[in-house]
Amino acid sequence: MIIIAALVLLTIVLGILEFQRHQSHLRSIPIRIHVNGTRGKSSTTRLIAGALRAGGIPTIAKTTGSAPQVILEDGSEIPIVRPRGANLIEQTRVVAFAARRKPRALVIECMAVQPEYQWIAEQKMVRSTIGVITNARPDHLREMGPTVENVARSLCNTLPFGKVAFTCEHKLVGLMRQVATLRGTQLREVTDQDVSDEDMRPFSHIEHKENVALALAVAAEAGVGRDVALEGMYRAAPDCGALTKYELRHEGKLVTFVNALAANDPESTLAIWQRVTGVLDDPGASIFILNTRKDRFERSEQLVEMVHQDTTYARLVLIGECTDKLLGVCYRMGLPQEKVINLGMVFPELTWETVVNLPFPVMTVMGIGNVHGGGHEVAHYFRDRSAA
Repeated sequence: MIIIAALVLLTIVLGILEFQRHQSHLRSIPIRIHVNGTRGKSSTTRLIAGALRAGGIPTIAKTTGSAPQVILEDGSEIPIVRPRGANLIEQTRVVAFAARRKPRALVIECMAVQPEYQWIAEQKMVRSTIGVITNARPDHLREMGPTVENVARSLCNTLPFGKVAFTCEHKLVGLMRQVATLRGTQLREVTDQDVSDEDMRPFSHIEHKENVALALAVAAEAGVGRDVALEGMYRAAPDCGALTKYELRHEGKLVTFVNALAANDPESTLAIWQRVTGVLDDPGASIFILNTRKDRFERSEQLVEMVHQDTTYARLVLIGECTDKLLGVCYRMGLPQEKVINLGMVFPELTWETVVNLPFPVMTVMGIGNVHGGGHEVAHYFRDRSAA
């Protein structure tokens, strides 16, 4: 019993010492920016870091999105290897790594989903000086739901106490203000009205105006001017899950492929489809490639409903896991049999051949649903063919 008690006491002491060391690491980094939200976290993190770097602020960033990365002061990147999967403790290791390099700013994407873990991530691991909530959409409802209001409240767990925070969420900003007031936080609502099409043109990928507007607001708070911040954003490397568009020509057919696999939720996906088809001279037939995962099946059901009810789709192509089950969902929702193509787990080549053999001379093809589980491979195949 004495040995057990001694071991317990030693564990407690070591835990206290580790916590104190982590707090010391945090204090050594003057600007700490915690980015949370349903959509756009990785892109916004990269944009903010790029803007701060351009403004002469040594900045380290960490993204958690499609491929977790640590982004150094010069913009170079170090991939994060997770041999045992994602773990929230990863954030403390990133803080320790950053502290050793003595940057002025750390921009870190929230990697927690469960509400209690989001609170721990902010209050114990980041203790941000500037908070960011990109938006609140109906995603991860199993962990944060069941309603989008619950999602918004969960995201507010990363609002810092007594500091400043920025958001582009408009529908639920009133709820967020209530939480911010209780925390003594200045919550500033940001819009994209001052971000012009001209501002967006230099990006090498399809970026969202709201992400740029958030990054501009945070950069201004840190003392970086608008023009300098924009130049830094243009130079920042996009996340591998960033919205990209490729044109492919094959035997007289024009295929525009849009990689929207990282959007996930129906609201964001629909907005992307409307935006892309609205700017194309001839969008042609809308073809959706839905990559589904068995652990995200509810998301796939929501996307099927969105495609059927809110778009003028010509075909819905199902790839990935559990597509037979999802096909049944399609029929129950009333999708015509001739409009749904069930491929399942196939090589990207077959997905391409299926699309290019459809009877449409001009097509806008959107990859939606999930990046992992085959989505990346399909997107890369279309990208590589466009460059061939």
